[in-house]
Amino acid sequence: VPFFPPDLFAADRRVLLGLLRRIALAPEQRFILGEHTRELELRLRRLYGAEDVVACGSGTSALTLILTALGVRAGDEVVVPALGCAPLAACVANLGAVPVFADVDPYTLVADPGQVERRITSRTAAIVPAHLFSVMADMPRFADLARRYGVRLLEDSAVAQGAVLDGRPAGLWGEAGLFSFVQVKSFGMPGEGGVVVTRDPELGRLVRMLRNHGQDGERRFVHHLVGHNSRFDEIQAAFQCHRLAGLDARLRRRATVAEYYTAQLAPLAEYGVRTPPPGREGRCHYVYTLLAERRDELAAHLRERGVGSHVYYPNALPRQPAFAPYAAPGDRWPHAERAARTMLSLPLHPQLTDRQVAHVAAAVRSFALS
Repeated sequence: VPFFPPDLFAADRRVLLGLLRRIALAPEQRFILGEHTRELELRLRRLYGAEDVVACGSGTSALTLILTALGVRAGDEVVVPALGCAPLAACVANLGAVPVFADVDPYTLVADPGQVERRITSRTAAIVPAHLFSVMADMPRFADLARRYGVRLLEDSAVAQGAVLDGRPAGLWGEAGLFSFVQVKSFGMPGEGGVVVTRDPELGRLVRMLRNHGQDGERRFVHHLVGHNSRFDEIQAAFQCHRLAGLDARLRRRATVAEYYTAQLAPLAEYGVRTPPPGREGRCHYVYTLLAERRDELAAHLRERGVGSHVYYPNALPRQPAFAPYAAPGDRWPHAERAARTMLSLPLHPQLTDRQVAHVAAAVRSFALS
């Protein structure tokens, strides 16, 4: 049972080749930021209920564009969770700002509002909670924090396609959010890409200019801002428009697999294997991550039985060599560091058969109960 599906887009291969041929042979030869990108942005605005959606080169560049549009600059502090993907901190550092790491909740493993509040200072420009695995951060509490301290609230919702909290979709709790379309995500595609989502039309306008070297789309080579090259590919945009039709079915299949895992594995907590916490409404099951005291032994056990697994993430962010300079001497993030030692993710994608899912669960149970 592979962790990553061996041919994720097999069912769509003919469509993808047809789109490639059609766009490549079109008279206008428009391969970036054309009609298909505009159509994708329009469809996603309707899907999310956002004021604006801006397609860009990756989820990472989406975060950079948001931070830039909000005026985060050198010397500012941005509070991020100590557990997560490196771009959380890298995008901040690349702007000359300072990533400040806050510990996560020991149960949900997502940003802890209490820990974030302790890290807010007079130099804090923004806070960036991140949804992780299949759990949304406590966005109502983060929205309250942002109001009380007068800081910007961004939302790293890269993996939270389809997640909803208190009736509001992921990505629309702060001033802007983002989604990633890298191939293993819930709405992945065969390449790089992402979107910025926002309820602020002016912020959307700035991001739209920043993604294309600061041009406003009216006149080429007139640069109103110092921008970036983060443009969206037309073939990928057309492909994503096609894939939108099956998104709900793929999300439901992921949820079905996750529910089966939980039903089978939740009783193993007393044996040192803990399943993800129960979710609230509209949960997005991106990956299914266990906490196992003997993580490496469990991974080896699964491998012997033909089951792939993956570690997200082997180190807390401030323990990564790249970000160690931003950690003050004596700083500790015990919950993030413990999670990094014990997390192990199981295969979770729509291509899994019921038989494969049962095999994965049985392999985990045989380890815990041995």
